[in-house]
Amino acid sequence: MPLPLFALFLAAFAFGTTEFVIAGILPDVAQGLGVSIPFAGYLVSGYALGIAIGGPFLTMATRQVSRRSILLALTIAFCLGQIACALAPSFATMLAFRIATAVAHGAYFGIAMVVAVGLVRQEFRGRAVSVILAGLTVSNIIGVPAGAAIGGLWGWRTTFWAMTIVGVLALIAIWVLIPQTKNEPQQSGHLGKEVRVLGRQQVWTSLIMMLALMIGQMVPFTYITPLLREVTGLDAMVIPWVLLLNGVGATLGVFIGGRLSDWKLMPSLIALLAIQAVTLAVLYMASPYPVAMTVTIFVWGALNFAIGTPIQARILMWTADAPSLASSLIPSGFNIGIAIAAIVGAALLEGGYGYRSLPVLGAFALVLACVVAILSALGERRSGAIPPHAVLT
Repeated sequence: MPLPLFALFLAAFAFGTTEFVIAGILPDVAQGLGVSIPFAGYLVSGYALGIAIGGPFLTMATRQVSRRSILLALTIAFCLGQIACALAPSFATMLAFRIATAVAHGAYFGIAMVVAVGLVRQEFRGRAVSVILAGLTVSNIIGVPAGAAIGGLWGWRTTFWAMTIVGVLALIAIWVLIPQTKNEPQQSGHLGKEVRVLGRQQVWTSLIMMLALMIGQMVPFTYITPLLREVTGLDAMVIPWVLLLNGVGATLGVFIGGRLSDWKLMPSLIALLAIQAVTLAVLYMASPYPVAMTVTIFVWGALNFAIGTPIQARILMWTADAPSLASSLIPSGFNIGIAIAAIVGAALLEGGYGYRSLPVLGAFALVLACVVAILSALGERRSGAIPPHAVLT
């Protein structure tokens, strides 16, 4: 891995970890801030909305600033956000600090990918982008379990201090390894033309599938720690290892989904959605049994990321003539789904449903996604539509 790409990877790892590590320490955060566990789940939805809404606005507002300077500023914002969360005296201040960090998160990934492809020759651009995305995957394998373990040993505030250290290392790496670049000109093109691609059924149906996938993933995952503690009966120090297995499954899923996307995208996507619906039903049935639950969580994690890859590939395929819109659709869509999932999960729990009910909602969401995928594929076949060609800028 070229050293400049390693700097971008490290910052992506930091942002990815701080987004999802909250799931591993949620009961402790809730207790420390004096709120219920379902209410603490809004720390997840708030972060996701910060990415989905604030990130694109910050990106547009800083188009005339050099990308290296923006990357440094965003990483500094990350470090300050972690310090603020570690010191947060109340839930409201904690939520505000999380949202502020999330805005930096949302802007970081789009800018980092542009910088990454500019650091390598054209034939290696896909690999450069994959390095940035790998930061998110590795954060689930290493960052989330490690953060949960640190929180279990020394308290949840220590998790954010540890994240601050990672952020400082990323800041140093970007400062030393990323070369200075000139300001980039604004992209040409008409906003109306780009917005019109949303009318393509392949695009909006893919966004529906994306939202359903995130409900199936994040409704249970947001409350995975109390689910494993109270329903499965796992010891608090065992849970990080279960999260590690989930992350390993996610990494395998990325590669599986990529190969299936290149092979037969829609048939593979339909099959994966159907299998995931069954897996979530199994997750409900297996939840009282530690071994069965651990195995199911591994499979569930692999399928989540295996499904995400062809959905992203389909959106990019059908928005090739509106590339700037596509780059914002994907992270915004995923994080709107995460926010909805956290809110719905909290509503279920506050309505008297137990943690064990959460995978059931996810299973229904995946069934809906599977039906949408089938209808979309049939409509595409009847119309004979072909994906647009990429616009070269």
